[in-house]
Amino acid sequence: MRIKGVFVAFAAIVAMSSSAMPAPQNTASMTIGGVTSQPIGHYEFCERHADECGPTRNAGPVDMNAASWVLVNEINLRVNKTITPATDMEVYGQEEYWEYPKTAGDCEDFALLKRRLLMQQGISAANLLMTVVRKPDGEGHAVLTLRTKQGDFILDNLDDEVKAWYQTPYSYLKRQASYNAGRWVTIENGNDVLVGAVK
Repeated sequence: MRIKGVFVAFAAIVAMSSSAMPAPQNTASMTIGGVTSQPIGHYEFCERHADECGPTRNAGPVDMNAASWVLVNEINLRVNKTITPATDMEVYGQEEYWEYPKTAGDCEDFALLKRRLLMQQGISAANLLMTVVRKPDGEGHAVLTLRTKQGDFILDNLDDEVKAWYQTPYSYLKRQASYNAGRWVTIENGNDVLVGAVK
């Protein structure tokens, strides 16, 4: 895979950032509501990748350690630095086309690739959840939520730092269900984040 070939190029950056940033401690988790509509782009993604969109083994949030945080930060940074931001129309010739990016993609493509790479490293699909948010300017955006015993954390193509969800400037709308990668649930306290957002 092309992404693996650039690991060495960013190893030094990751080492510096991870040594300076302690593992997050005891942060809050999102409050999840009922089942809601699946984004059309994700529905069509599931039509093409049916094996990635069914029930998941949910053993509860992952318990992170120092090595796990280094891995998560490394993958977030690596994908952000190696994939070129581009719209679905520019890459695929249509709107809302969710897919694993090869060299370029938009927000959900970044998140999908990070999810796949972290799953390959042993983190359960139940704890890697595609998430739809609204930016302060009202524009829709997609990020990846990492569900941990320490709280919910966000991997974002617009930020090289992995942050607790409440430290982001977004209003949270919905995310994949932890029990089924093809189902989506509402985020009940998602609008509270903007009040105390750290930009």
